[in-house]
Amino acid sequence: MGAALILGRTCLRQSLPRARPFLQCHGIQVATKQTYSRGWRHFRPPPGREGLILAAAVALSPIAFVQLSEKDNGGTEHTAEGRMLAASRDEIKKEVKDDVRGIRRIRDSIIFFLDVYLWEPLCTGTRFLHLAVIFVPVMMTVPIIWIGSRNKERDNERSGTLWWYWFLVKSMERAGPAFIKLGQWAASRTDIFPTQMCEVMSQLHSNAPAHSLHETKKTIRRAFEGRPFQDIFDEFEEKPLGVGAIAQVYRAKLKPDLTAPIDPDEEDVHNLRKQVRKNVDTLMKSTPHRVPSSFVAIKVLHPGIEHMIRRDLRIMAFFASVINALPTMEWLSLPDEVEQFGEMMRLQLDLRIEAANLTIFRKNFKERTTAWFPYPYTDFTTRQVLVEEYAQGIPLADFMENGGGIFQTEIANEGLDAFLRMLLLDNFVHADLHPGNIMVRFYQSAHPNLSFSKSHQHEDPQAQPDVTEQVLARLRPYQKGKDKKAWELELAQIDKEGFRPQLIFIDTGLVTELNATNRRNFLDLFKAIAEFDGYKAGHLMCERCRQPDAVIDEEIFALKMHILFLVSRAARWHWGI
Repeated sequence: MGAALILGRTCLRQSLPRARPFLQCHGIQVATKQTYSRGWRHFRPPPGREGLILAAAVALSPIAFVQLSEKDNGGTEHTAEGRMLAASRDEIKKEVKDDVRGIRRIRDSIIFFLDVYLWEPLCTGTRFLHLAVIFVPVMMTVPIIWIGSRNKERDNERSGTLWWYWFLVKSMERAGPAFIKLGQWAASRTDIFPTQMCEVMSQLHSNAPAHSLHETKKTIRRAFEGRPFQDIFDEFEEKPLGVGAIAQVYRAKLKPDLTAPIDPDEEDVHNLRKQVRKNVDTLMKSTPHRVPSSFVAIKVLHPGIEHMIRRDLRIMAFFASVINALPTMEWLSLPDEVEQFGEMMRLQLDLRIEAANLTIFRKNFKERTTAWFPYPYTDFTTRQVLVEEYAQGIPLADFMENGGGIFQTEIANEGLDAFLRMLLLDNFVHADLHPGNIMVRFYQSAHPNLSFSKSHQHEDPQAQPDVTEQVLARLRPYQKGKDKKAWELELAQIDKEGFRPQLIFIDTGLVTELNATNRRNFLDLFKAIAEFDGYKAGHLMCERCRQPDAVIDEEIFALKMHILFLVSRAARWHWGI
């Protein structure tokens, strides 16, 4: 039965065959036990028939998504992100199975018809009425934007306009997760919306209540094949670390038989070539000394969140089409923007995609010390639950508030290096890099390991001091701007003791990957900018934009870009940059 349970977690189940054709057409092999890290101990199966039933309810493992992402795009317009999303949506697509016959097929057809053509439209209509109650007052108060004195410190906006922006943000918070995410996305689109509106939108936060602990435990038990909750964790903090619009996060400590007994990054360290390379890296640069931990962060989706977001996206798409049909509004391309936003939302509704993204980032940064990503526990990750290594660090927001002290330049350089590597080398970029999703931790440099025997590679993790946590504990009393001077003095002392900073990136549910055409366009434009060739950059912007026919005076625009670049270069020389 143990083998059946493991296959149920890692393979495409025959009870849910809809996703199999999609994977096969992309050359994806069925995951097997050997797919996983050799350092893992597989968990004991739960007793009774319940475990087998729950195992059969799982279709795709995160490993399958990783295989999808690693498939070569072949110069096409496809991306790994798009393939993972398509597989996820195909898995839950509503349809009547072809192998169903007789009375059961008639029953399933009736249920399918009622669900698609009666229940869903009814729920969407009810949701529309709810949103109308929230947003009609916002629309009725639009005239207030022409009232009030102008504020020179806020882009000369009227006080009435600023109040209306605030009212819009509060209404979006009440409307739910899709509109909160829409506002956060709109905050980055200063090319469409006024600057002050974007600034107010950037302050959007979720006021969603936490779902019940009972729902959390039920969802987690399903991810662990029905195992009793008390047999999963040694410790479980019942108060969530955070509650977002889509999910909430808990901190827990796994039972010893469920944790990875070794650091997965160190699996092949007994290999002579890799051991020598590791020792050279240790001598040439600061390499973190890793201390494994059994503490994990557990992200659990809110119950029913997928249905609500799906209905909200339908409503948004309808109004985007209506606005797009109005004269002179086509340039906004609102239907395309809503489609892009909808794809972003759907990616966050399958936590296996986030686990796959973590795996890819860890692979990309395996030989780099500029950044670190938590280890995903793929054995226990499902569509609704993500289990990952708990990231111990201090949010970058605290360093932005208090200052980085002696580490200011080093932290900035590490962040820039990591971002440019994602952007230029990997074409796989973390797309939600706000200060709350970047943390800073400190480590002591590793020492060369002169023992090449396999028996000495792994010490008992419990016997190794967690110096990272010890350093962080020294800084936490000075967080939130409580004592900036003491904060800087403590950072200076940490530097004297030989500790180095490292960035931790979390919440990798959203990534950006350019297809072949867009990547070529980006690299050509980036090269022109790097060479201060403003004239060429201007022409590239016009020739490769979405609507080249709508460009007016391309030559004049290119010349203005050329002048702008000359001014910028002169300023750099003047300031010695």
